[in-house]
Amino acid sequence: MNDTGVGGDVFFVLVGAILVFAMHGGFAFLEVGTVRQKNQVNALVKILVDFALSTVTYFFVGYAVAYGTTFLVNAAALSGGGDGFELQGLTLVKFFFLTTFAAAIPAIISGGIAERMKFWPQCLATVALVGIVYPLFEGLIWNGNFGFQSWLETSFGAPFHDFAGSVVVHAVGGWIALAAVLLLGARIGRYDRNGNPVGIPPSSLPWLAMGSWMLCVGWFGFNVMTAGSLEGASGLVAINSLMAMAGGILVALLVGRNDPGFVHNGALAGLVAVCAGSDVMHPVGSLVVGGVAGAVFVIGFGYCQNRLKIDDVLGVWPLHGICGAWGGIAAGFFGLEAFGGLGGVSPMSQLIGTALGILYASAAGVAVYGLLKTTMGLRLTPEEEHLGADLAIHKISANPEHDMGR
Repeated sequence: MNDTGVGGDVFFVLVGAILVFAMHGGFAFLEVGTVRQKNQVNALVKILVDFALSTVTYFFVGYAVAYGTTFLVNAAALSGGGDGFELQGLTLVKFFFLTTFAAAIPAIISGGIAERMKFWPQCLATVALVGIVYPLFEGLIWNGNFGFQSWLETSFGAPFHDFAGSVVVHAVGGWIALAAVLLLGARIGRYDRNGNPVGIPPSSLPWLAMGSWMLCVGWFGFNVMTAGSLEGASGLVAINSLMAMAGGILVALLVGRNDPGFVHNGALAGLVAVCAGSDVMHPVGSLVVGGVAGAVFVIGFGYCQNRLKIDDVLGVWPLHGICGAWGGIAAGFFGLEAFGGLGGVSPMSQLIGTALGILYASAAGVAVYGLLKTTMGLRLTPEEEHLGADLAIHKISANPEHDMGR
């Protein structure tokens, strides 16, 4: 490829990285709008610190675990080629892009464990998850490590297809979050002495909505720029993402009976589900996949909170864990030519790959958060939780002038 072509690819992937980086602001404000006001500062600090920790950890450890490439070489190799680094640093900008994906794992988990998790144990969890846990599965699926994809292709005619991470990113993050939430326990006052749920409404629907909008906009970088080059860019991916988002919104509106929280999360549910097959499905198939995801989130959120008594504050398990798994499986059917797709997928490979992601993430979540619970503890004290994470951890609230009267 000539210098101009490489430069175009560098810019293309860089724009995608910036868009997905902006999504982390969406994660932050979605949490800010959902948690109580006394925990808003903590939500903002957690997401930003998790991103910084993820960047450093993925640079030194995680990227090498997934792709076998280290950045500990001389500067000339980084910028001008050699030692695996292409002209103009294309590998470097791809690292930036993939870092924003890796950092989504702790950002997803953050919403589930909100309002009662200690700060430093979560920082250590981020390092373990982004350094080892996530890259092992990422490399298994996206880099063909350990021969798993080759086995699926030989056995069932196609490897596990997860174009933009319905399972690799979202389901893995969601199922790790479920383990963390179960080990952490419910917030004080979330359920009464008889086990009946006590409603805790969102603190700010405008902030929640802004978070959803930021995520929706950035998602087109998340999906489209996964192609990795201008030549590989696909308008089909963009339209499929759009249709799935619309389906998720409309079905969540109906099933959720006009609830604004469900509507804004319904958009995200549709986008989570379409990631895996956005490059092979027909737009009508994507509309269906996104619509089903919208219903899955609304029903799953209620079942999780009210029947299972799992205090997953933002509903990250139903949103990312279950809808991500649905997207992984759905790609194996709606990607088939019989359903208007482009083909090249295997339903059995999708089922096996998705099941492996769920089992792996669940086990890893129990291991990481179980070890932290045993050694450091996970929860704030009852007094700290009552005061709120903002003042207990950061010594300042979202409205500092109000602190003077305390």
